[in-house]
Amino acid sequence: MPYLLLILEPRGQREACSDVEAHARYAEMVAFGESLGGKRLASESLRPDRHGVRVQVQHAKPVLRDGPFTESKEMLGGFFLVDCVSRDEALALAQRCPAARFASVEVRECAPCYEG
Repeated sequence: MPYLLLILEPRGQREACSDVEAHARYAEMVAFGESLGGKRLASESLRPDRHGVRVQVQHAKPVLRDGPFTESKEMLGGFFLVDCVSRDEALALAQRCPAARFASVEVRECAPCYEG
């Protein structure tokens, strides 16, 4: 069953890293993704949320709000979509993820939104 490993980074952490450290972290994350083999269904790194836009429709009119979204203490930095036989397996992968050392990894099972 598919699980999403969401990388939640502390706000401002990327800007605080040197270029060398940032490239080393990225390379480590790429290597982790490659180590997942066929378990990895998809993965992407995301640009900082200052490049994002939130869209809502209120009274049939779109409302757009540019990032950064400062009401959040963390920003979504990337994800791995993995195929696991159980929640325990997904949690074990999350614990191996390098981001667990400098951010947090949220594990979410993919399921229809009507399932509680």
